[in-house]
Amino acid sequence: MPSVTELRDTLHRVWGFSDFRPLQREAMEAVLARRDSVVVMPTGGGKSLCFQAPALVHAPAPAGDAPGRKGFALVVSPLISLMKDQVDGLRVDGVEAAYLNSTLGADERDAVMASLRDDRCRLLYVSPERLVGEGSQGFRRFLQQCGPRFVAIDEAHCISQWGHDFRPEYRQLGRLREDFPGVSLHAFTATAGDRVRRDIVTELRLDDPLVLVGSFDRPNLTFRVLRRGNLHTQIKQILARHDDEAGIIYCSSRREVEALAEWLVGEGHSAVPYHAGLPDQIRARHQDDFLDERVDIVVATVAFGMGIDRSNVRFVVHAGSPRSPEHYQQESGRAGRDGLPAECVLIYSGADFLRWRQMLEGNGELTDSARALLRDMERYASGTRCRHRALVEYFGEPWHRDDCGACDWCLKELDAVGDSTTIARKILSCVARVKQTWGIGHVTDVLIGKPSEKVVAARHTDLSTFGLLKDESGTAVRGYIEQLVADGLLLRDGDPYPILRLTAAGTALLRGDGECVLYREVPPPSGRTRGRAKTAVGQLADPELFDVLREVRLRLARERGVPPYVIFHDTTLRDMAERRPATLDDLHGIYGVGARKAESFGDAFLDAIRTFRRAER
Repeated sequence: MPSVTELRDTLHRVWGFSDFRPLQREAMEAVLARRDSVVVMPTGGGKSLCFQAPALVHAPAPAGDAPGRKGFALVVSPLISLMKDQVDGLRVDGVEAAYLNSTLGADERDAVMASLRDDRCRLLYVSPERLVGEGSQGFRRFLQQCGPRFVAIDEAHCISQWGHDFRPEYRQLGRLREDFPGVSLHAFTATAGDRVRRDIVTELRLDDPLVLVGSFDRPNLTFRVLRRGNLHTQIKQILARHDDEAGIIYCSSRREVEALAEWLVGEGHSAVPYHAGLPDQIRARHQDDFLDERVDIVVATVAFGMGIDRSNVRFVVHAGSPRSPEHYQQESGRAGRDGLPAECVLIYSGADFLRWRQMLEGNGELTDSARALLRDMERYASGTRCRHRALVEYFGEPWHRDDCGACDWCLKELDAVGDSTTIARKILSCVARVKQTWGIGHVTDVLIGKPSEKVVAARHTDLSTFGLLKDESGTAVRGYIEQLVADGLLLRDGDPYPILRLTAAGTALLRGDGECVLYREVPPPSGRTRGRAKTAVGQLADPELFDVLREVRLRLARERGVPPYVIFHDTTLRDMAERRPATLDDLHGIYGVGARKAESFGDAFLDAIRTFRRAER
């Protein structure tokens, strides 16, 4: 079996990386040893390299293959855009890679097939439908003749009904075990709890797989949670921290996507909408505009995101809660893929969870599991503890620090409310006075003294608790109620319209037994988000040179017809700006510069650095 040294040399020669990231070595060795595996790595953790690098390291051919053939890695990928992005990136790195999908013409398909027959292709990307769908037997027989060395299944959580992007076609991939005996199968995903991992092993019929689970902690991300007030004002405040930076804003409905994108354009931002209701051509153009850095902001439903590899997304905003922590971890993880600081903000209200329950019930999907995931997401949103810790522990990983230094809780952006216990008792008293038969919105209206139609009709304007918190905003009171629910003093009970009930602990507090602490939001700092971890190259040393290098990257990307991040990630440009390489040899020591990229693009970047130096004198 090839040595670790050969793997490390391949990483440096092709991709310009000096060493492995966590779990990469173990994952690559499992591929080379032909041992089945399940690999869970966070977005931006380098999981694609775990099957790309072994495909380039020579290993003895599986039994039955023609001697001397190098073979290829068969990669199952769920989206055409994801296949294209990865293949474009590999080709720029000098790797013989290809994909087969519906976008190719007959001549292009024939050329790919010829590259497989001639043993020139090292990685072939295909969709699950092409591999195991109707009429795919002939294609699988052709692949058998060409000799795949191993099968890598990307976005493998799509296999599991417990996963957040279930794809029925993925569950048929287990038949590959029959068609490719002796070929190892390797499942890769960024999001899979223990139940999903077990489902992947079962459905793929994996044989004693090596299971590798990376850390779910993303130290470069700053997490914040805001209770929805004036959404436009809240988004303005976030965007002020990210002037001219790229970001994604997720909304719950197509209508909200369209309205918010239109408002952003009116505010002078470069923004486009993205949702499944748009014509295919427009949706594809908007995605390409974002990836090619012609547009900075995409306002989208969850239809946007899987496989989006733009590395310099500096913020992800959810203008409404997703349906589970798995969805939130996957979607927020699209920020800061380059390891540099980025911000993730969840703006939510209790109505989000009611809407999800109604939507899932209408689709026949409101299962016990779906209800549990909604409750988990609601607990995260209303929680008053470290956001990093809450997400990490949710996925079963122990937390060993007291303070993450990169969330609203640990940055002291939540202030303890004076006389919290008194306020809590007023809220609990109101719930009791309305006979525990109304929801959060109604109880909030009573407490702030708002004579809504329902409050008047129920004669709750006559209650002693009407207006008891009239000096507080409705948003603040809703936040207090949600905290009492999270702390187990109140229970939200019933579907699809949950009502508030007192728990035994809440009843005890109302009677004077015990204390509690409530928190209110304070504005975050106006400066840019920094995250808690140092980046690979430290803070930006020379922003002017960095901008010059970005312009060079953009020009080269336009000439090649690829997204700018395919040329180099921001991390690489920052390293260049700090170290200012003068020769091609110097360039080989820059993070992320492999041999082919140095040969193809090195002169352009070196010329830009020399010109910049002369202008400084």
